[in-house]
Order: sequence, then C-alpha cells, then structure tokens
Amino acid sequence: MKNLFFIVLTLAFLAGCTRNPEPKTEVEYAKLTPAEFRERIKQAPVAYLPLGTLEWHGEHLPLGSDGLQSAAFFNDLARQAGGIVMPMLFLGPDSRREIDGKVFYGMDFWFDQSSLKNAPEPSQLDGSAYWISDSLFCQVLEATLFQLKRAGFKVLVAHGHGPSTTFFIRHSESWEKQFGLKLMACWFEGSGAENGIMCDHAAMNETSLVMHYYPDLVKMNNLPADTSVILRAVAGKDPRIYASPRLGAKIVKENVERMKILIRKELDNLH
Repeated sequence: MKNLFFIVLTLAFLAGCTRNPEPKTEVEYAKLTPAEFRERIKQAPVAYLPLGTLEWHGEHLPLGSDGLQSAAFFNDLARQAGGIVMPMLFLGPDSRREIDGKVFYGMDFWFDQSSLKNAPEPSQLDGSAYWISDSLFCQVLEATLFQLKRAGFKVLVAHGHGPSTTFFIRHSESWEKQFGLKLMACWFEGSGAENGIMCDHAAMNETSLVMHYYPDLVKMNNLPADTSVILRAVAGKDPRIYASPRLGAKIVKENVERMKILIRKELDNLH
C-alpha cells in the first residue's frame, strides 16, 4: 500500500512537470482575428513597430538581429502595457559611401583607416540587404502612420535599427502634428550599452539581448577566441568579454518597466 502511495505521488508529479504551459497572450497584429484586434485596441490603442534590417551583425549574430530584438522586446512590453505589435520592417536607411565606383552602406565602412591602424578596407558585408534612401523610408513610415491612425491607434512606439530609429525620432514632432498620433521610441537620456535597448552594434548590448531572447541563434564559437583580434563591424564593448544572457535579461526587465510607465501615462492623457 505504501509503495502504491509513492507511485501515485510520482505519477502526479510527472504529470505536473509535463503539463503544457499556459499559452501567452497573442499580441502580434498579423495573428489576431478581428475580434481579438477590437478587444486589444479598445484596452490600449498602442502600436509597436520593430525597425529591422537584414544586416551583418558580426559572425556570431543572425542577420535579422535588429528586427528580432525589437520585436521580442515589443512582445514583452505589449503583454504588460497593452497594445499590438506590428510586423517588423527589414528595409531602412543608413550612411552610404561610393569608393572607386563601388557603393558601400553602413557597417561596410565602419572602420576608419585614419584612426584605426591595420583596419580592413571597406567591403560589402555578407548578408546585408536592407538599404533604402531616406526619402523612400519617409514614404514608408508616413504611409504606415496614416494606416495606423485610420485603424484606431493613438500611440505608436517604434524602435530598432539605429539609423531607422534616429530618423523616426528626428521626424516625430512634425509627424505627431500631421497624423495626430503620439510617437515614442525606447532610447532615453543616458541610454548606454549596459541599460538601453540596442545601444551598440553586435557588441555587448545587442549580443546580450539576442542571448536572452534567442540563445540558439548566438554562435559565439564563430568569433576568434583571441580577444586581441579586432572584430569586423562590431561597434561597442567586446561581446566575447562582456556579453551575457543575464545582462540581456536585466536590460529587458528595466526597460519594460520604464516604457510601461511612460505608455500608461500617455494613455491616461488621452482620457
């Protein structure tokens, strides 16, 4: 009888361990039914727009790192602050330079040979395929803002790829007047690699965020173990030394809490 009792307890324990977890609340625009859309926008008329790219982020991170990070962060934020997450963009602006008849974009020529000894020549980085002009990006964002306003949103939070985010912030004041939306990004005064969202390029900050959200996509073994070897097109603290999933989790937690307060304040101002 005693053995039977322990068998029952063991089976109950195993059943609890294998029970499927509660499904997460769906917050992605593309996956919502009209009824679900109506309910979420009624609760919080907030849209989140991940500004992504298909861009080299070192040999250790996926090419879609910009959009993957911002989309995952926005999913966490939407579940706590309310709102709906838009599909990520993968086209965006960046610096452009023509050298000897060949065009380079962004991190293709990040190394400045005048300031960094033995820097490699500018070269097209494998997998980068995202660049559009400022004027075309402006048209894309303005069309998006018009449609979101029409759909009933009152607040838009956009963040991701650095030049895309900078462009968005630079135009936010005029777009707010034009479209009647409150526009927000996730950088704040004092944002840095240890406390901001996407504040470097493939270095400590971004690597930590991808480690937190997508650990299986981070391939640190692709980087040389010798930390005296300079990493191509990695801007910021060396991820081999400073990046960790723990830091990524800390950054996410702090910024979800910070943004949640700001968003709720804006929603309160609507009433």
